[in-house]
Amino acid sequence: MGWWGELTSLALISIISHCQKPHPRAPPSLFVSGLSSSEEGLTESQGGGEGREERGQVAAAVPLFDCSKSSDYSETEVLPESFPSAPAEPLPEFQLEPEDAFIVKNRPVQMRCRAAPATQIYFKCNGEWVNQNDHVTRESLDQATGLVVREVDISVSRTQVEELFGLEDYWCQCVAWSSAGTTKSSRAYVRIAYLRKNFEQEPLGREVRLDQEVLLQCRPPEGMPPPEVDWLKNEDVIETSQDSNFLMTIDHDLIIKQPRLSDTANYTCVARNVVAKRRSSTATLIVYVSGGWSSWTEWSECNARCGRGWQRRTRSCTNPAPLNGGKFCEGPPFQRVTCTTLCPVDGGWTEWAKWSACGTECTHWRSRECQAPPPRNGGKHCSGSMMESKNCTEGLCTRTLAPGMGMAVYAGLVGALLLCVILVLCVGVLAYRHRCRHLHGDITDSSSALTAAFHPGNYKPPRQDNPHLLHPSAPPDLTASAGTFRGPLFSMQQATNDSPHKIPMTMSPLLDPLPNLKIKVYNSSTLSSLELPGDGRSLTDGEILSLKSMGTVSRERDGHGCHTLSREPGLSTSATLGHLGGRLTIPNTGVSLLVPPGTIPQGKFYEMYLIINKWEKTTLPSEGSQTVLTPVVSCGPTGMLLNRPVVLTLPHCAQLDTPTPDWTLTLKTQTHQGAWEEVLTVGEETLSSPCYLQLEEESCHVLMEQLGTYGLVGQSCPPQPACKRLQLALFAPRAPCLSLDYSLRIYCIHDTAHALKEVMDLERSLGGVLLEEPKPLLFKDSYHNLRLSVHDIPHTHWRSKLLAKYQEIPFYHIWSGSQRPLHCAFSLERGSLAVSQLTCKICVRQVEGEGQIFQLHTDIQETLPPHSPIPSGGSCLPSSQVGPYAFRLPASIRQKICASLDAPSARGCDWRLLAHSLGFDRYLNYFATKPSPTGVLLDLWEACHQGDADLVSLASALEEMGKSEVLVVMTTEVDC
Repeated sequence: MGWWGELTSLALISIISHCQKPHPRAPPSLFVSGLSSSEEGLTESQGGGEGREERGQVAAAVPLFDCSKSSDYSETEVLPESFPSAPAEPLPEFQLEPEDAFIVKNRPVQMRCRAAPATQIYFKCNGEWVNQNDHVTRESLDQATGLVVREVDISVSRTQVEELFGLEDYWCQCVAWSSAGTTKSSRAYVRIAYLRKNFEQEPLGREVRLDQEVLLQCRPPEGMPPPEVDWLKNEDVIETSQDSNFLMTIDHDLIIKQPRLSDTANYTCVARNVVAKRRSSTATLIVYVSGGWSSWTEWSECNARCGRGWQRRTRSCTNPAPLNGGKFCEGPPFQRVTCTTLCPVDGGWTEWAKWSACGTECTHWRSRECQAPPPRNGGKHCSGSMMESKNCTEGLCTRTLAPGMGMAVYAGLVGALLLCVILVLCVGVLAYRHRCRHLHGDITDSSSALTAAFHPGNYKPPRQDNPHLLHPSAPPDLTASAGTFRGPLFSMQQATNDSPHKIPMTMSPLLDPLPNLKIKVYNSSTLSSLELPGDGRSLTDGEILSLKSMGTVSRERDGHGCHTLSREPGLSTSATLGHLGGRLTIPNTGVSLLVPPGTIPQGKFYEMYLIINKWEKTTLPSEGSQTVLTPVVSCGPTGMLLNRPVVLTLPHCAQLDTPTPDWTLTLKTQTHQGAWEEVLTVGEETLSSPCYLQLEEESCHVLMEQLGTYGLVGQSCPPQPACKRLQLALFAPRAPCLSLDYSLRIYCIHDTAHALKEVMDLERSLGGVLLEEPKPLLFKDSYHNLRLSVHDIPHTHWRSKLLAKYQEIPFYHIWSGSQRPLHCAFSLERGSLAVSQLTCKICVRQVEGEGQIFQLHTDIQETLPPHSPIPSGGSCLPSSQVGPYAFRLPASIRQKICASLDAPSARGCDWRLLAHSLGFDRYLNYFATKPSPTGVLLDLWEACHQGDADLVSLASALEEMGKSEVLVVMTTEVDC
């Protein structure tokens, strides 16, 4: 023991003499304190057994001094060679770090940390080391790891914290040492807790009417930590989770959404933290009910039974009765008007007329009338007979008949009746034979049709009044084969001088199947044909429409060249397309069909159509939480052979501008049997997917090789709820003449041009006008209804006829999208016919969601509406474009681009880079399976840019790819 103490003392003296500054990792106070500890250790080690622990402290303190710049000192020189080297220790790891604390009044706070392994732990506060004497150290051994665990506490007083000047808060952190190095803990801040006495803003008492939203404001006093705020209602804490009528804002204000009579109470704002609790002044809220008049009673009868009098009607202030100081109804409780009751006038006889001449029956007669005066106003009618007769020969003349004369008269009548019956029967038989002859000539035997392939020998022109027949404007030509359709069956022929027609046949499937039917339609300038499948399936409405359109050469042109269809104007279009392709567009709807060049085989012409199905005829089902996002569109004819995909463009109402995908979108198609099937789900495409769907902000483009009926549905993708874009359109009737009633209709429709056009057409038929521009609304998948209410009605001139304060449209009716058009009507009544100005506010919002407000100020007597509706089909916009004029990109440039990019490039500068530049790279495998991937990409680009007339986006993409030779060709040919 003596040699160890001497050696240690020599080492310390040598260190002190060579090292004049502390180790950069050690606190400055350790230099002196370490020395004193060593001296104490030496003293105690000579006298007792405590020296072993202190020697460990001294040995641990030795590496804390920096002697790296001294060449005459090292541990190997001080320690003997026989001293065993200690095993390597890991860096200290904190098991407990100091935590933020608040000093309440004058009570100090304790800061504690614990680390293992740790030879020393010291606190550092505000960048300065805490004196060693202020540390309370505890040491233990971890039984699991065998490492030394050291725990240190310090106390921080209010005086220490207050002595810190500056903007930075008082902070402390631990520094732990081991033989491997040092580790610092996170900072813990110490603040002085307080809570001011005075509130920055206190709630004020109010008187509000029933169901009027009320706001009670509260700004708690300043405090540290920031105080928590509670609201008391009659000294009971308000739990907003239990009563949804109360809402507490982030600023601690209290909102009562629809005050009830039971909400009349005293409200107090309470702020509290660890220091104290403060109460605001009490605000008294009184919910009153203003009185409302009941309906007028019926007018009483006039009190005067004859002459001038008066009548009255009454009403009572009970709808509702005033409560809690609410105003009594304004106006008189009764009305009195004068009345005049006409006095009854009893009828009187005129003088008797002269006697008539004596008749064959030896009588004459005379008459009189009840006209002196005639009975009026409920007067009695004359009593007595109007006519009297008497014998004019005073009994000398008697009436006799020859024997048998009566029998002869009766016999003549019977004979005339029999003759009439015979004539009627003859006419009926002749008419029946004529009709049967006509019907037998029109009906064809089905068996002969099977064997003779519908030879035209048994046909006659049908009557022109049959609404199901084709329009007889062009002579169709039947080839040697014919086709049969299930459902109402039609037979078609061609005669040189006869008009085309069809004859209803049997419903039996005996004629199924037959070869394809090829119908040719001749026109003065065009030749088109339609090949219909003969596979036995049923013909859809769209294909029957196409046949009807072909009978009228597909379209009729008026004097201005506008293209219209005889069925559903404004919702359909058709055109005869061939190998050069074209584009079908339904104006003002956003629906179009792009048929690229080469889609239809060379030499063939098809009458193609595009129809928006009306919602009451074709409903796209939404299963579960799914919602319909697009109109249901049919394109055809179905079953036709396509050499390359066509592009169907549909407008949608899904909100897609969120950073995370909120939607799971599915494309559906309708089978020939009427059932709906899923075609693809966006993001889950495979090589077997028959379509490709490109999404844009307001529309989607579907690349497909099979025509039919399509629609897009979607549902929320957890965890975020999806949103639909809706439009709110406000309509009212045209200027009322003599009616006091006035109705406001608010429609909730999809945010697409087609949906607005549909409502416009409906309101036009009802005589309504659009009062304001439609307003957008985001409808969230949150299961909350849409609430509509009218506010600020000038009650002096108008009153609402509805008892409810608001109306609601159920959430599922809007979200499913299959019930259209949805609307609510508010019935108002004006005080007199002279009132024409209406000013009010209409609020529409989803419960617990966003909303819109219509500020209405209108003159209901104006004949012209403030906002004129969209024209319904009267526009002369082209609904179809045929050939090269339908495409933005010339055919020569298109060929150059395809030749340059179709071949794979080792550098990746091929069609794949073009798809990435255009934003069409969501599923490249679809394009890779096509003979010309670049051509399909350009078709999709054509569909996405049908509204703009330049090639900037495509030229920019090619420029980024370095295709300068293609850019030169584009610039040259486009300029030419």
